Amino acid sequence: MRLNQLSDNPGARKARMRVGRGIGSGKGKTAGRGGKGQTARTGVAINGFEGGQMPLHMRMPKRGFNNVHRLDYVEVNLDRLQQAVDAGRLDVSQTIDGKALVAAGVLRRLRDGVRLLGKGEIKAKLALKVAGASKSAVAAIEKAGGKVEVMAPRKAEGDKAASEAKDKTKA
Repeated sequence: MRLNQLSDNPGARKARMRVGRGIGSGKGKTAGRGGKGQTARTGVAINGFEGGQMPLHMRMPKRGFNNVHRLDYVEVNLDRLQQAVDAGRLDVSQTIDGKALVAAGVLRRLRDGVRLLGKGEIKAKLALKVAGASKSAVAAIEKAGGKVEVMAPRKAEGDKAASEAKDKTKA
């Protein structure tokens, strides 16, 4: 075999259709675009346009609401905490907060706070400071001999400080 004898499989490459090259090609004159008008030209943007009638996507009722003030918690399950304790990445003697979890590699980033969820088992006695926790998670940690302190989330603390500052300026 030589390099000049290499070829693709038959039918693997298809030549593009050359349009506008005479009647005999079958794609002459209008080049497969039909008659005149907007669609015969480039830059056509009429998808969803219904001739001036209110388009269907605008006639349909709107649903839902996006709350811009909603806090974005990072969720951690009990089994993930137990894995970190078993691997020796979390110090059981210290109080564990969001920064400790990020340093241990349990979380990638903190966002607005940590929410503790109750999936899995926990055997270690942990003292946790979190922005939120499910009842099952709190019960499991207290059963293991630990304690959970639920604090105000980071954004809520800032909002509270801002509202207190406004109150002081009014008085």
